[in-house]
Amino acid sequence: MRNGRSSPRSTAELDDQKSIRKLENTWAFKSLQVNKYLNRPIASLIVRAVYGTRVTPNQLTYLSFVIGLAGAYFFFRGKPSAFIAGGILAQVSSIVDCADGMLARAKNQMSEFGATLDLFLDRINEFFLLAGYMVGYFRYAGRLNLLVLGLVTMALYFLQTSLYYLTKNYLMDSKRGETAENRGWFMFLMFLFAVVNRLDYGIYVLFVVSVTTNFFLTVNFFRLRKT
Repeated sequence: MRNGRSSPRSTAELDDQKSIRKLENTWAFKSLQVNKYLNRPIASLIVRAVYGTRVTPNQLTYLSFVIGLAGAYFFFRGKPSAFIAGGILAQVSSIVDCADGMLARAKNQMSEFGATLDLFLDRINEFFLLAGYMVGYFRYAGRLNLLVLGLVTMALYFLQTSLYYLTKNYLMDSKRGETAENRGWFMFLMFLFAVVNRLDYGIYVLFVVSVTTNFFLTVNFFRLRKT
């Protein structure tokens, strides 16, 4: 910066950063703050418990993954009691998923592989949890229309993830992990509707939220068009 004026390059970078912040706010639905007010406070207790041990952040990542797969299995069983177990395990998986990053920062053990591993296993976990949730409810209620809607919702959920990261790639933003808040409320909704045995409501809500998110991500991308 010279003579109090910003260069075109610095101005463009500043605009990109503002765009990224707007994108993250749209994606994460910051008003919910599930991670901030629920998951991270509990995850901090896990971090304190394992900080002085040989437990590594990647081991917590694997643990979160296994717990999530167990939750998917219980959802798939298609019984009310299993739904409750699946919902609880999904929420526990979400909490442990917060703890791995917190432990990595606390122990200064952050790595490129660890960050990618977290995202990699999160996406696999979400796939099996959603599949177990949708198929399990179909086995319980036999409602083909909701099975179809559930499968469409799955596709929309992963579409929004793709659109989000494609936009970040367009902005040349290499930061990762901003989808954590989005994942937090996603897992919490699964837990909530499973506990009250209204997985059908959960399908409706997830569908509406996914459609809305995809819409705003698409609109936001075209608003970011560089000339």
